[in-house]
Parts: sequence; C-alpha cells; structure tokens
Amino acid sequence: MRRVIAIAVAGASLAGCSSFSWDSFKSAPAPVQVQLESAPPGADAVTSVGPGCKTPCTVSVAAPDSGFSVTFNLPKYEPATVPVTVVRNPGDLTTPASTVLDPNPVVAELKPAAPPPRARKPRPKRPKPATAAAAAAPPAAEPAAANGSAFPDPNAPVQR
Repeated sequence: MRRVIAIAVAGASLAGCSSFSWDSFKSAPAPVQVQLESAPPGADAVTSVGPGCKTPCTVSVAAPDSGFSVTFNLPKYEPATVPVTVVRNPGDLTTPASTVLDPNPVVAELKPAAPPPRARKPRPKRPKPATAAAAAAPPAAEPAAANGSAFPDPNAPVQR
C-alpha cells in the first residue's frame, strides 16, 4: 500500500508541474582545469567566465557551451586576448562524457607597448631681424588704405 501511495504522489507531482524537463536530471558540467601561461610571465590573466590569476597558473572553470576567452594584461605590454573553444564529447555505454578545451594550455605572447611620443617644449618665438634693404628704403609714397590694407584704394584720386 505504501508503494502505491508513493507512486501516486510522485505521478501527481510530475503531472501537476507544467514546466517539467528532463534537463533537471542532468548533472551540471564538471569544472575543467585551464592552464594559463604568458611570455613574459607575471601577466594578469582573466577568463570571460570569471576566474583569473597571475601567470603561470591553473584555474578551474565551468566551461560554457559556446567557449570563452582569456585576456592577458601586463604593464608596459599590449593586452592580448586568446579565444578558447570548448569541445564536448558525449559518452556512450563504454566511455564517459568528456570536455576538452582547445588550446590548453592557453599561451599568450605579449608585445611591448610602443613608448609614448615625447612631448616637445614650445620654443619661444624670436623676432626676425630687419634686413638692411628694408631699413634703408624710403617710406611709401602713397598712404595705406583706410581699411587697414597694405594696398592703396584704386578708387582714390591720384596724388602727383
């Protein structure tokens, strides 16, 4: 009698749940170890799925289905990002399921950052020396135009 009640209760709970899915029986993916290295060593490596460390190191990540990336940062070097592909092998009756990361170890070769351009100090402007010909020339015969132009007004009467 107890078995009948237990089966009926289990069946009623499954039948009443409209959002039932067989996915609830699947186990969460096991974390995968990722080895992170950089040249030169000592870079801060951060994965797009969360964990990070200072290279060389190993982190444990729950590998997503779509893959992830690792970004390496080191002062005086350009940052580098390396994509990581997740390959899942479903098991069968004789082999267990496995997850493989490509590449593993994840290695980044960091390039030195270009030095910033040197700031030039502005030079003080020196006045141009007057040439001897300009100093010896007589003053202009015609006055400058009233509008501030160096050329005389073409409509002005000619002085003789």
